[in-house]
Amino acid sequence: MNAEADAINTLEGTSYHQGGRMVDDYLDNFQTLVSNAGYTDLWTLVVKFRRGLKLGIQNQIATMPYRRPADTDPDAWYRAAQRIDQARLANEAFQSISRSTPSGPAKTVSVRPSPMSVVRLPPAPPLLVTLKSPPPTPFMGVPMDVDATRKTRSLPLQECYQCGDANHLVQDCPHHMDVRLLTSEQREELFEDFLALKDTVPIEESCLLEEEEDFA
Repeated sequence: MNAEADAINTLEGTSYHQGGRMVDDYLDNFQTLVSNAGYTDLWTLVVKFRRGLKLGIQNQIATMPYRRPADTDPDAWYRAAQRIDQARLANEAFQSISRSTPSGPAKTVSVRPSPMSVVRLPPAPPLLVTLKSPPPTPFMGVPMDVDATRKTRSLPLQECYQCGDANHLVQDCPHHMDVRLLTSEQREELFEDFLALKDTVPIEESCLLEEEEDFA
């Protein structure tokens, strides 16, 4: 009986009103109070619940253009109050997010490029280049040595006009010589050889010739 009396006294006052609480918390406390007070009249429940709501919420429910809850349907008033409170919370969350993000065109900030820093690299190590020696050239000898070798060579022997052998001259040829078979150039050379041979007669033969001439 004390709980019923306390609930009736609370519902007759203003301490059970919503205040700064959410609709869900206010609704839980209100249903507990009416249950303890033993209120069963639907119109009384709607009046008590509407009186305890925030002024903005109860005005929205009372002025709804269509599907307005009836004054004898407390459950419809409960659901309408919850929907309005949830919509209010969602709107406040959206506004808080929109206030945190800057509105309007973004400002362009000109950033000066930082000066380039010069990086000094360490000096590169000296490059070692290996030069390949040219291939050895065959020894050609000194020009003077070549001339000397050429001078020391033995001159080819004169061929024999009779047989063509290079080991003897025509006057020493063991074969019979036929002057008719010689060319004009060979004949001239043969005559020159004979004349040169005549000029080189040994001294002993010249002495014998002189003695024979004296004796005669």
